[in-house]
Amino acid sequence: MTRTTKWLPATAAVVTTVTLSVGLSACGGGGGGIGGDTGGVTSGQVTGSYYENAQVCFEDKTKKATCDAASQVVKTGADGSYALRGQGAVVATIDTSTVHHEVLGDKGTAVAQKLVFRAPLGRSAYVSAISTELAAAMDANGGNFDDASKKLAAKIGTAEANLLADINKLGSKDLALLKAEAAAVNAAIASAVAQGGTVDLGQALGSALAMNNIQNVVVIFAENRGFDNLYGLYPGANGIPGVNPTSTSAYVPQKDFDGSTLPVLPPTWGGMTLAGQSTIITQAQSANLPNKPFQIDNVNSPLYMSSAVITRDLVHRFYNNQMQINGGKNDKFTAYSDAGGLSMGYYDGSKMKLWNIAKQYTLADNFFMGTFGGSFLTHQYLICACAPTYPNADAASSPAKNSISAVNLDASGNLIGLVPGTGNPTSVLNGAAVYQKDSTLTPKDAAGMFYAVNTMQPPYQPSGNNAAAVAAYADPSKATTLPTQSQTTIGDQLTAKGINWAWYAGAWNAALADAPNASRSVIYGGKIQFQPHHQPFNYYSRFDPATATGAAERASHLKDFDASFLQDAAAGKLPAVAFYKPQGNLNQHAGYANVADGDAHIADVIAKLQASPQWKNMLIVVTYDENGGFWDHVAPPKGDRWGPGTRLPTLLVSPYAKKGFVDHTQYDTASILRFITHRYSLPVLAGITARDKALVANGGKPMGDLTGALMPVPQE
Repeated sequence: MTRTTKWLPATAAVVTTVTLSVGLSACGGGGGGIGGDTGGVTSGQVTGSYYENAQVCFEDKTKKATCDAASQVVKTGADGSYALRGQGAVVATIDTSTVHHEVLGDKGTAVAQKLVFRAPLGRSAYVSAISTELAAAMDANGGNFDDASKKLAAKIGTAEANLLADINKLGSKDLALLKAEAAAVNAAIASAVAQGGTVDLGQALGSALAMNNIQNVVVIFAENRGFDNLYGLYPGANGIPGVNPTSTSAYVPQKDFDGSTLPVLPPTWGGMTLAGQSTIITQAQSANLPNKPFQIDNVNSPLYMSSAVITRDLVHRFYNNQMQINGGKNDKFTAYSDAGGLSMGYYDGSKMKLWNIAKQYTLADNFFMGTFGGSFLTHQYLICACAPTYPNADAASSPAKNSISAVNLDASGNLIGLVPGTGNPTSVLNGAAVYQKDSTLTPKDAAGMFYAVNTMQPPYQPSGNNAAAVAAYADPSKATTLPTQSQTTIGDQLTAKGINWAWYAGAWNAALADAPNASRSVIYGGKIQFQPHHQPFNYYSRFDPATATGAAERASHLKDFDASFLQDAAAGKLPAVAFYKPQGNLNQHAGYANVADGDAHIADVIAKLQASPQWKNMLIVVTYDENGGFWDHVAPPKGDRWGPGTRLPTLLVSPYAKKGFVDHTQYDTASILRFITHRYSLPVLAGITARDKALVANGGKPMGDLTGALMPVPQE
């Protein structure tokens, strides 16, 4: 073997032309790179098959997938070969000036999409898509080569030795497996590189390779629980101050309307428990609790309520949530709650089945509701990262002309608060706050638009409003019937890309069969099951049930849990993206559902998904629509006019999820959409872009896309 190398000073600005004979690494180059500054050589080939004219350098130790500022940069020969003076992890940049040779000596073809390959330190004989995946796996596991190699080989179905070999010289079976893996990895790398300078390239590569493994996303959207309410005691999480030792802040006492510290928590107006149960905690019993969080299911407390008891509901509305957060201090939850002290209650979540699942996979403890409360708006944000519009709401002919909230704004248009109403008490210790008008719509904005932020009913059945002349519609003369929406949703984006998806809802078929009525009281086991405002796609013109195309869209994408979801999962036929909304008594919503039943149900659904043929490439996201009026101590990052709001519990369950991990990455509800968008290379919804720009403008950082919880190789 011969080698001719012209060495130049090692600077990033210099491109060294290197001529190497075919078969370099077989003659001892090996990518070992021994010697560093003493003149040793790191050499190898950029393969897959062979890349000519790729640029190769040593990787920056902190900015992965980027050349070290002091590194020499060389170009590869016709066989993809390179040599660098010194030692280090290697990066190869493959752009449109690079030629790809399928067979040595062929004419080759120009590369169409820019790629960046990496190789672990000391293992750069063959720099390829596979070595890039291996390097990303090592980044995620703390640099353990043996663990990463073992798991990646098992994932592909090949021997570990083949991962860092010239795959073009392997037998046909291994060649086919590794070529297929390389093609998938190349697509993920191209997607990450295409993000440009908006993100750290090394991080983007790792994220793309992690999400590339996921073929099925299942989102389980439960109801009305803040993080501290269920997971405030979780070890390692940023939990309840003064109670959980890993909390990152001190408790801020709750304040009265005037900002003075309350001597005690207010009573829970009307009592703590829903009527008709064996356990009843009255308003009088709830008085004079210390001004601090309290455990609802503390067996030693006279106010003990197990997680099987249904508490009363708590106000959870758009403006109330902002007033409770109080600029991030989170010190007016009791002042602006209609449930007084109950807002400070929490559970010992270690008794929950989902807690144990979180211990096996990943719990995100910095995940915020996408908008300020409540359920109606947060469901809309889940599918479109937007707020529903109501044009001309103030027109004399508009049914909603009296549904515009009365709010006080500062000179910049920021919320001061709802306008107090007649009879508003001077202290929350004497009664709940009274407002002039806390209704469904915002005041008109600068563009003349009104937005629906509190519960409005779908324009199509099943709706909480009675049928119109066309039975499939809801009565448009009702002030609470929202006009048909047409903003772009994640469903639109998926359909346009040819990717199958569905929204599965508990009691959907029962609600369709039920005669339209104001309560939609679909009954099963004596309990209300269905909430029309939890069905966000049913507000959009694409799903107009009175048209042939709308009816077809509904049949394809709006499905019943009992009739379809578990059957599809068992058969391995779940669509690529599936949303699941549990029925009322199983969604954990205070006021009509308890914690225990929903916990058992969702855990059972996860178990059935784990038994599905699709589990091996599945990501399950278990999260909540909003906090339900319950206190949380973490200040939401400052975003745009819609949110984010209070912190939520979120579990990330997957063979690729980090095990026993608490993910502190900043997320919000639309992080689910970010993941889906990045995974399937969809156009980014305008609301996501607006949110991230607002976060940055306010001195923060963009939301994550859930990949902080995932590994490039399976963990089980």
